[in-house]
Amino acid sequence: MKKMFRNLDDDGVSSMTEYLTITSVLVCMFVIMMFVVNAGLIEGPADTLKYHSYVDIGNGVSVRMVDLYTISPGDGTIRTQFDLPDTVAGEEYEVRLGGFEESQYITVTDGSVFAEVAISGIGASRGVTGNTTGGGYNLISYNSSGV
Repeated sequence: MKKMFRNLDDDGVSSMTEYLTITSVLVCMFVIMMFVVNAGLIEGPADTLKYHSYVDIGNGVSVRMVDLYTISPGDGTIRTQFDLPDTVAGEEYEVRLGGFEESQYITVTDGSVFAEVAISGIGASRGVTGNTTGGGYNLISYNSSGV
């Protein structure tokens, strides 16, 4: 008696399994690369740009304050308006002034990145307070009576 064997052709299934395996591995690698590229090539340089821009803004505010103090009257009030960039890297930011005696500083932040700049020249002799944002014109006011 002759035995009959059925000839199974598994080539089609093997190709499909191989295709699905390689595709799923490549999709996983692509998803991982999207997170790495976003953090490494987009967020990192944007944060560096924001930090250096915030330092420039803080230095600019400090210089304007020192300039105003230099020309301030012995008795009276003087005010000046100045403009800051509305946004840095597409985000709004806040400028805060304050501190204690000799360690007064200007902090520029958007909540995630911040830069702190010492108030040059007048930090030890004059108290500085206030805060502002980049939108619109900003005002620096000096009153010789300290009010």
